[in-house]
Formats: sequence, structure tokens, C-alpha cells
Amino acid sequence: MERIGFIGLGIMGKPMVQNLLKARYSVTVFNRSSNAIEFLTTQGATPATSPKQVAEQSDIVITCLPDSPDVEFVVLGENGVLSGARPGMLFIDMSTIAPATSKKIHSELQKHDIQSLDAPVSGGDIGAQQGTLSIMVGGEKSAFDRALPVLQAMGKNIVHIGEAGAGQVTKACNQIVVAMTVQAVAEALTLAKKSGVDPAKVRSALLGGFAQSRVLEVHGQRMLDGSFQPGFKLDLHRKDMNIVLQTGREVGVPLLGSGQVTALMDALIAQGKGELDNAAIALLYQLLSNPS
Repeated sequence: MERIGFIGLGIMGKPMVQNLLKARYSVTVFNRSSNAIEFLTTQGATPATSPKQVAEQSDIVITCLPDSPDVEFVVLGENGVLSGARPGMLFIDMSTIAPATSKKIHSELQKHDIQSLDAPVSGGDIGAQQGTLSIMVGGEKSAFDRALPVLQAMGKNIVHIGEAGAGQVTKACNQIVVAMTVQAVAEALTLAKKSGVDPAKVRSALLGGFAQSRVLEVHGQRMLDGSFQPGFKLDLHRKDMNIVLQTGREVGVPLLGSGQVTALMDALIAQGKGELDNAAIALLYQLLSNPS
């Protein structure tokens, strides 16, 4: 079996590594903070002291990091993946970053005979824990075929979209749909409550009809419970919406709905709620519907 290196052990990365270990892969791990490394070491992972060392000990290196500059630095920076890589290694970035950054990294690695894939995921912390993530992949078909058994240890719906950057464009589309659906669910449940109708029963009814969605199921319940412990932080979704709006500007597509929901996120973040789950958009609707 291929030796796996994994860099970025946050809410998503840590359970993804656990699933790789369950699939009996040898996994070398690195993270900026040590707690996750120590925990995964007890699960059977091998610790590393730098991205370079991860690459030196791996056939396939995976990153799952917060933003474009993080991935670029970890791969191309001092003591980065490239400095420890060798021809024939495969790099898979499962972060959500700008398509232009994915293309840049792909081009740089290609000069060193290293294939790369952009493979962002959807499914949140629950999907990461259960190994049921949706994975959208950009890059060469041969690299995708090689990566597929590894990706299958972490996800279920795995689609090769197209050339380098295509996975990140797909993830941008995903984040549009998720953000606007979260907004729609928040509006609907707030309207129900303000109208004197039980929002829990409204959600239950909607789950049996055409409005049914994973967002209504999971985030709707979080809104009803008032429980916004992050599966996916609002700050990170706002970062993704910046990628969405930037991509729209680059290709000349007016993203009117995306702009509106991004403004709602900005309002919540200004109130210091960026660390909450993205379902916390419901809090803003509650505030606006119950002025003091």
C-alpha cells in the first residue's frame, strides 16, 4: 500500500486521518499545533516535524488547510512539501482554496515530475467522521486513478471533474448552494416561529417534501436547538465565499445571491460570532425579527 502523509489536522483533517488508519494505511502526520499529532500517534500515525519530513516519508501527501496562502506556503515554502518530494510522488490538496492557487501549485509540482490533484470536500465534520465525504477532484485522470483507493477511505461520492483547478471551481459552486440554503432554512424557521407556528413541526413537514435537503436536516436541527458548536466555522465559510465572489469576478458572472448571504456572514462576524457554526446565520434573523 502507498505510504500517506497528511498535513492539517483540524476539525476535518483529524477524522480523515483516522479513517485512513482504519483502512490500514501507514500515515505520517504534521500540524502546527501538537495536540492532534499526539492524539493520532496514539491511533497509529507517525509524527513528523515539518512538511518536508512528511514528503520524505510518503508516496502520497495530502493537505487539508484553511486557505490559499497556507497551502502555498506548506507546499512551496521553506521546509515545504516540495523540498522533501521526489519524482513520482503524488500531491493531493483537500483544502478549499482559490482555483488559481491550485493551478499554480499544479504547475510548479509538474516541473519536478510530481502529479497533483485539487480534491476539496463537502460533508462537514460528520462526513469526515463517518468517511462519507463528497470529494470533487481536478487534475490528470492517471493521478485520479492512483488516488481513488485512498480517497475511498475518506469519502463516498468521488467525482473526477476535469483538469487542475476544476475541483476548486466545483467546491465554490458547492459553497454557493450550501450558504444560500442555510440562509433559506434560517428565514423559513424564523418566519414559522414569528407566525406562531412550531418551527420543529415545519422542519419535519419540509423534510418530507421538495424542500428536503441535508442542510435542512442537519443545520435546521442546530437552529432549533440553538446549538452552534462548529462543524464548519462561519469564518471559514466566509473565506470560501470570498473565493466564490473572486471567481465570479474573474469569469464575469454576477453572483447576486452569493453577495447577499456573504453580507449576512459579515454582519455576524462583526458581532464576534465567526467561530460558531455557519448555521449561526439563524441568530441574525432572530435578532432582526426581535428588535429590542
